[in-house]
Amino acid sequence: MKKQLLFYISLASIYGIQPIVAQSRKTTADPTARYDAYVQQAVREWRVPGLTVTVVKDGKVLFKKGYGIRELGKSDPVNTQTLFAMASTTKAMTAACLGMLVDEGKLRWDDPVTNYLPAFQLYDPAVTRELRVRDLLTHNTGVGNADMLWAGMQISQDEILQRMRLVKPSYSLRAGFIYQNVMYLAAGKVIENISGVPWDVFIRTRIFEPLGMVRTKALFKDVTDLNRAKPHIEINDTIRFVNSVKEEGLVDAVGPAGSVWTCPDDVTAWMQCMLDSARYGGKTLLKPATWAELFKPQTLVTDAEFYPTQQLTKPVWKTYGLGWFQHDYRGHRVNFHTGSLTGMIAIHGQLPDQKLAVYVQGNLDHTELRHALMYRAFDEFALGVSHDWSADFQKLYEGIKQSRKLAERRADSTRILNTEPSMALTAYVGTYTDPFYGKADVTLQNGSLRVSLNDMMTGKLEHWNYDTFRLTYDQFWNGHDPVSFTLNSQGRVGALRWGGAELTKVPEATEKSASVR
Repeated sequence: MKKQLLFYISLASIYGIQPIVAQSRKTTADPTARYDAYVQQAVREWRVPGLTVTVVKDGKVLFKKGYGIRELGKSDPVNTQTLFAMASTTKAMTAACLGMLVDEGKLRWDDPVTNYLPAFQLYDPAVTRELRVRDLLTHNTGVGNADMLWAGMQISQDEILQRMRLVKPSYSLRAGFIYQNVMYLAAGKVIENISGVPWDVFIRTRIFEPLGMVRTKALFKDVTDLNRAKPHIEINDTIRFVNSVKEEGLVDAVGPAGSVWTCPDDVTAWMQCMLDSARYGGKTLLKPATWAELFKPQTLVTDAEFYPTQQLTKPVWKTYGLGWFQHDYRGHRVNFHTGSLTGMIAIHGQLPDQKLAVYVQGNLDHTELRHALMYRAFDEFALGVSHDWSADFQKLYEGIKQSRKLAERRADSTRILNTEPSMALTAYVGTYTDPFYGKADVTLQNGSLRVSLNDMMTGKLEHWNYDTFRLTYDQFWNGHDPVSFTLNSQGRVGALRWGGAELTKVPEATEKSASVR
């Protein structure tokens, strides 16, 4: 597999593949002034409340600036000390932490995971037996998305890992690529079990402190500084503030996958360290060979699991290393990773052969301006060309947005009008459970059904057709979902279907006896 990956990369290098049409560079201003003006305009066009951009090259900070405000409706500006979520760009740090244990001889990349997590099991015992530490970082274990375990319920980290044995595989081990956050939690537990300290302590003492990242926090619960960005999301073409500390804190349950918060004044050190063989300020975090291993292609990434930007950048190859996506761009190799949480975004990109890195953070959900600013920085500060990626990507994602709206309208058009539920509303009331997805409590309030999913996501169930209802979440950022009920062989309501899950109704007698206990 690795030979195949290297073959694809070599093709791009040998033939100097540059599929992107470049415009000639303007010479009327210096690069930083041009880039600054470009960012300012793009932030306005994409309607991002607040954003930071940091660029380093050849061991120096070229550009570092904040734009906009931390929260809509308030005037507090974003500056270079404003904390934003790193989200999944945290993954590269977790991989580096494992690398430190490799350097100390306490771990090998290809050790069985069960050597360090004896109780960890997946659905297939053979996969459990063959799973290696390296596999925890490469999204190719065969296990599909399991984010429900941390984004849709509040259970302990140990319980999250225990429930992974319930997830049926989507493909064979190392035979595909499906993005997987929970495996990074397992990686964090490996770090904890070997080092004797929790992941958040390890990353603070082994990365933040040596690099002088004094404002950076490993967990959201530790972000108490008022100078921090607040999350926003676009709903029906309106930008809204997500006022939910509970929602923001969910990621701490899978901290090694994406819970770090940082700011431009701190992240410059991490950026330079990852460009310069894990060296910074006279300190070395990793041995050169271990640092290089982080960036070696480990698995191919399919078109379906990559970013829509590929439609315009047209990469020849796409791979994933240890905590880094990779692809070719204008004949150069790019290492990068995005980060996305509710209302927050990030991207960390490198052109390693140019010793250039860019880091973007913002407080608007899935604003893909991040990609545009990364590629524009590559063009502006290293490749000597100019291309308006902001305009191109805005058009691309607006098209995707309109396609989704059309799909929703088509789905709505399939609704069969003038139908009624097959049972009285009281028949749907009760508790529904599933070992993996948890529980759903359906109640009747003021003549309408309501549902509470794991005591976290709540909303009103409005009749759609037959035994299908539309759930409109109280947590507006979750939008709405169809919820269907099915009858059992006795003609009673037996199950609730929601988001691909089927939860079985608890018999009334069992419910009453459980409440008595």
